[in-house]
Amino acid sequence: MSAMEAADVFHRARGRTLDAFSSEKEREWKGPFYFIQGADTQFGLMKAWSTGNCDAGGDEWGQEIRLTEQAVEAINKLNPKPKFFVLCGDLVHAMPGTPWRQEQTRDLQRVLKAVDQDIPLVMVSGNHDLGNAPTAETVEEFCQTWGDDYFSFWVGGVLFLVLNSQFLYDASRCPALKQAQDHWLDQQLNIAEQKQCQHAIVFQHIPLFLQSIDEDDDYFNLTKTVRKELADKLTRAEKQKERASSQPLVAALGFQVFKEGGGQTALQTEENFRPSVSPLLKLSIS
Repeated sequence: MSAMEAADVFHRARGRTLDAFSSEKEREWKGPFYFIQGADTQFGLMKAWSTGNCDAGGDEWGQEIRLTEQAVEAINKLNPKPKFFVLCGDLVHAMPGTPWRQEQTRDLQRVLKAVDQDIPLVMVSGNHDLGNAPTAETVEEFCQTWGDDYFSFWVGGVLFLVLNSQFLYDASRCPALKQAQDHWLDQQLNIAEQKQCQHAIVFQHIPLFLQSIDEDDDYFNLTKTVRKELADKLTRAEKQKERASSQPLVAALGFQVFKEGGGQTALQTEENFRPSVSPLLKLSIS
């Protein structure tokens, strides 16, 4: 693989879309398919956690390398192949501007280059990738390293939306960027309604909630105000779509599946895929 080809592996999200799939060809529902979802490869976390110094630690990441290599090996053995492999943020542990970040990023990219070239990578940003309060500079660094921080793409009649959830957590240092994403999301949800997609699925690092939409605010969820605003926006799009189609719209957020009223969704975890590595989910859409 040439240096140019290697770079393209991590820059497939450009111009707010993923160039691995043709939106025109992929807008028609063609039947069930599956993809692989993981998160928090976070090279350096294990050493930092073991020493109790999660802010400044993380000068070793050999164990994370081995686990990610095992994940890649398991994914490459799947037959039929998944449509894509999405990593939902915290790709490395070192925050922007801290030691070891470049080295962790280099090693993660080296490992991920071994993913079968027919399985596109979808990279989602997390707080360790952008900082807890992102800036225009940290967002630009992410985009130069991994591709766009938010974008959409179509696969088999399903509209996938990737969000930068740090804008929903703390956009105090980049309010204009958050406003741009908000406007873009409104446009995408209108497209989901107009095109009558089979389903729409959202990927983001910070989930709306862990157990209940009414749970207390916590480090690992979005605030009640933000989560309810986003949930209302998604459910409004769902209700509008259901008036035009018998198929419900589903939104999968982080590792959570959100659907107003509960019940079954079209996104299901396959129990027979349980590699002995850090979190990987094999998710089927029907």
